[in-house]
Amino acid sequence: MELLSVPLKKPSEVDIAKPLKTLIQSNYRNLEADKLNAINEAVSELNQLRNSAIWKVFERQEAGLEVNYRYYDQLCALESKIPVQELQVPFKWKDAFDKGTIFGGRISLTLTSIAYERTCVLFNIAALQSCVASGQGSDNDEGLKMAAKLFQQSAGIFSFLKTLASATIQGEPTPDLSQDSLTALGNLMLAQAQEIFVIKAIKDNMKELVVAKLCAQCEELFSETLRSMQRDSVRTLWEKDWIPHVAGRQAAMHALTMLYHSMVSKANKAFGEEISRLQKSVELFRTAQSRASKPTLFQDYATRAQKALADAKKDNDFIYNEIIPDISNLPGPGKAPLAKVLPMPAHLSSDGFTDIFGALVPVAVNQALAACDGRKSEMVNGEIMRLREATTAMNGLLSSLNLPAIIEVTASGASLPPSLQEKAAAVREKGGIEHLKGVIDRLPELFTRNKEILDEAFRILDEERDSDNQLRAQFKDRWTRTPSEKLTATFRANGDKYRTIINNATAADKVIREKFATHRHGLELLSMAVDQLAKEIPSPTGGNAAQASNSSAAQKLRILMEAVETLKAEREVIESELKTLTIDLKDRFLGALAKEGVINEPAISLSEIGKVIGPLQEQVGENLARQQTLASDIQLAHEKFTAESGVSTDQRDRTLSELAAAYDVFTELHGYLQEGETFYNGLTEILLVFQSKISDFCFARKTEKEELMKDLTHESSRQAPVAVTPVIPTHHTSTSASAEPAASTASAPMGAAAPPAAAAAPYPQQIAAMPMPNVYGGTMGPGFTGYVPPPMPQGFNPYGTLPYPNSYTGFPPGGMMPPAYYGTYPGAYGGAAQHQQPGAPNPNNPGMGW
Repeated sequence: MELLSVPLKKPSEVDIAKPLKTLIQSNYRNLEADKLNAINEAVSELNQLRNSAIWKVFERQEAGLEVNYRYYDQLCALESKIPVQELQVPFKWKDAFDKGTIFGGRISLTLTSIAYERTCVLFNIAALQSCVASGQGSDNDEGLKMAAKLFQQSAGIFSFLKTLASATIQGEPTPDLSQDSLTALGNLMLAQAQEIFVIKAIKDNMKELVVAKLCAQCEELFSETLRSMQRDSVRTLWEKDWIPHVAGRQAAMHALTMLYHSMVSKANKAFGEEISRLQKSVELFRTAQSRASKPTLFQDYATRAQKALADAKKDNDFIYNEIIPDISNLPGPGKAPLAKVLPMPAHLSSDGFTDIFGALVPVAVNQALAACDGRKSEMVNGEIMRLREATTAMNGLLSSLNLPAIIEVTASGASLPPSLQEKAAAVREKGGIEHLKGVIDRLPELFTRNKEILDEAFRILDEERDSDNQLRAQFKDRWTRTPSEKLTATFRANGDKYRTIINNATAADKVIREKFATHRHGLELLSMAVDQLAKEIPSPTGGNAAQASNSSAAQKLRILMEAVETLKAEREVIESELKTLTIDLKDRFLGALAKEGVINEPAISLSEIGKVIGPLQEQVGENLARQQTLASDIQLAHEKFTAESGVSTDQRDRTLSELAAAYDVFTELHGYLQEGETFYNGLTEILLVFQSKISDFCFARKTEKEELMKDLTHESSRQAPVAVTPVIPTHHTSTSASAEPAASTASAPMGAAAPPAAAAAPYPQQIAAMPMPNVYGGTMGPGFTGYVPPPMPQGFNPYGTLPYPNSYTGFPPGGMMPPAYYGTYPGAYGGAAQHQQPGAPNPNNPGMGW
């Protein structure tokens, strides 16, 4: 059949496993361990599938189609589930038609876009379909049926690629992915599919009029193909025999149309029309053979037409003597367009599609879930802050009144009050003052570690910017890639936010140290053994302690102290329920996405969160209202007790009050320091991912820089005439064939091109369970819109004091993300708010925490 097949795009090997795992871990932080393991296995499977698919096509066999179908389907599924702009993988593909120059250059394009990878894979699928179809024999029906199907599918893919390529490649594509090239290839595939139907019809001895109609349609399709292939923008792409082949095919199909239509005329006894059509057929067969690279094209049919013409003329001359009409005045047979452009199916896999990333929800749903979780955290942490502030206020009131120690002192004489013994035992059990000192002393180290990671990230960015500016000044207008300032604006903005967060955490550390220093003496006393502590407490003086302990006011105070403990116990339960509050809106969001294509996340999340958290908010409000009443009753009962007992405020009372306040401070600092360490360690993990993203970006820019420099170096030595060499867009790479493996960005993770040394963590010892920076590099495509940092760890944390980008929610103008608050460190607002009296209301509206 001598059918044409499309050449294949040559890929470069690339390891997508490492950057993809990092991306998923940073964006799906709340996945269970088993699901995360399953996803890691799926990533490895996808990487193996790619390595198999991209090279299997070059075997040009049917088996390569199915593996490429599966790889393409998995790419489509994955693309809807991850923020693809963050995936820094340099997908490098060479132009399918470029044979290189005498210097060995090849046109290629490298983009860090999974959509670009999908586009190139789809091009190769269409090309492989044409290879398999053209290899089918015409002697069996199954082969013809498969060829017709594959050519139509290939035409559908090339038609689909016209839209896909323009959407995924923002700049100039390689010539094979240009609109004119894809149009010509689609037309060629459709024409050859129609030719298969012509062959089948002739083989099955169908009616002459049917064959003529099929040939007429095929001739029209080859005419359209010829016009599209001869456009100035693409005519230099094709093999030297392609245009002659198509031109010859077009003339031959026209000749076949006339030949079979002449048979219809003969059957209708229109002998003049028969001769006119046969004359045109013989003429067209000569034209076809002169156009085609093979002069014997359709020779059997040309001979048949000549013999039929001779017989028809002889019969007409001796018998019929009909006038031979002008062929232009004769009607055509009509057309039978059997070959059609088959639309792209939802899934290419013929054996059923199974999403290996089933554990991942679509990125829109993940964004909605993250936003919902952020709103839930805001509401939950607001309630937690209300409870904690109320507890602090109550503790301050009790400390100022020396309760409950004053009641126990009057009942037990000179011995230590039982409540004080319990508090001292609790302090010693938690490590005492030495534990607090140890954690406080570690905070500067944690701060320095995070600062060094952030400084190193900015150093890498500055180094890449300076290199780009230097080369831009050197090459001037020929340095065509996007300036670093445009690509790194979001990086730097987020880095500045990280630095602000670190500085505010340092201010919180200062507040903790000041509070620790203020109550240091009381903390030292509580950390002593019981006998030592007893020696430090002055003996009671004045007042009738025994009589006061039995007074009605004392009994009232004891009841009120029990009510206080009950109130605090209830708060612990409420806080625990708030922290463990879960709201699963996955199914709701998935349903909304499937039904409407969009997710009305605020309306859904607010209503659902309100249903779950509403009862707990009511409990918080009722608890706080009871405290107000309880505080008034305690003050009245204490005044009555003081009047009845005659107990005066002496040194012992002041010491006991100091110890009670010190215990409250110890409990507060112990919790905050734990959360502070968690905060710093969580920030370390996030900064490592941030530094890794920057390292990926800079390594990708380094690869792009090297290839562009090679392109500029080779530019002056390319002497091939324009008539035979396609124009290379300025942003494409042209690499030497001999240097190809070493320069390939795809082999970077395997050691072919070492990533920048800055990718290593700037501190000497890696914290357990903290991810190492990803040193995998990738080039930045024109469509890169900036890096969006991963979300901060969830849970209540008092350290985060500034608005902070919560999670990936898309790329609004300027790269700015909607703020979400990450908690309030008590006293982190600065100024007078740090030293307010216990129980006084915080003048600032506390932010929402993690």
